[in-house]
Amino acid sequence: MTSVSANPDLGAVFAEQRGHVWGLCYRMTGSRDDADDLLQETFVRVMQSPPRDTERAWRPWLIKVATNLAIDALRRRRRRPYVGPWLPSPLDSDGEEAPPAYELPPESGSPTEGRYELMESVSYAFLVALEALTPRQRAVLLLRDVFDYSVEETAEVLALSAANVKTTLHRARRAMHDYDRRRCRPDRELRARTRAALESFLLALASQDAAAVERLLSDDVLAISDGGAEFSAAKAPVRGRDRVSRLFLGLLRKGGGAPTFALGEVNGLPAVKINFGLSLPRAAPRGVFRVDIDADGRIYAVHVVMSTDRLSGVTFPQ
Repeated sequence: MTSVSANPDLGAVFAEQRGHVWGLCYRMTGSRDDADDLLQETFVRVMQSPPRDTERAWRPWLIKVATNLAIDALRRRRRRPYVGPWLPSPLDSDGEEAPPAYELPPESGSPTEGRYELMESVSYAFLVALEALTPRQRAVLLLRDVFDYSVEETAEVLALSAANVKTTLHRARRAMHDYDRRRCRPDRELRARTRAALESFLLALASQDAAAVERLLSDDVLAISDGGAEFSAAKAPVRGRDRVSRLFLGLLRKGGGAPTFALGEVNGLPAVKINFGLSLPRAAPRGVFRVDIDADGRIYAVHVVMSTDRLSGVTFPQ
């Protein structure tokens, strides 16, 4: 970790620590834009009120500021009304064998003993699961189970007692139970299996083959679409093989457009970037379509992200 003199070069501190701070903020909020804002605000705060002891490592101070800013941002977001379901911001990770650019480099002192792997903790399935936690539970879980902070270090960051940290972590882990049953570890095998399921699903939809679509879906499949207040989307999650099948087949029949697809990768797993070409009122021009699969290769989650401010981390083909 970096120690600085009484007249620190904050530019150098920023260059060294920005990846770690941004990675925490993205995991805390699930939003690329929020993570950008929180990173900037963290360093503004540090410039305005630097730590008293500038001989000590900067990272603990930065993480403390960033984590508490992120908790405040989450609380504000949850107080604001939002039209329909909210989904995290997907991030491009095309062509990455190792964790993509928004991950922590090995030399950064990243933890290795956490309950969840670093790449897993930016998977879409993990970020969606985190939405069930309170802001403080989310912070404790990330610090303890992803970034491998000790109880005492976590207590220091959040100004909590050690007992409170342990209780909060227990509740957070309990809330992650459903995710833990289907852990998403984006390795090469899962990428290949997800790509195969995604391609088969798209082919079945394009062929209007309802039986083939249903065979690819689990009984309890859940489809979530985020169009925000901008675009038409299901106002609530759609659950069940028959209902999800009818939803997507119906959209294709009614759309009257000619969508174009580009298979890529977001958050470590294959996804489709779509230019919809729909003629429906308030139809989104583009979006990201992704799935999660179970141990049998059936799709148990479908996510469609269309809200413009949620797509800032994705590059679409022209």
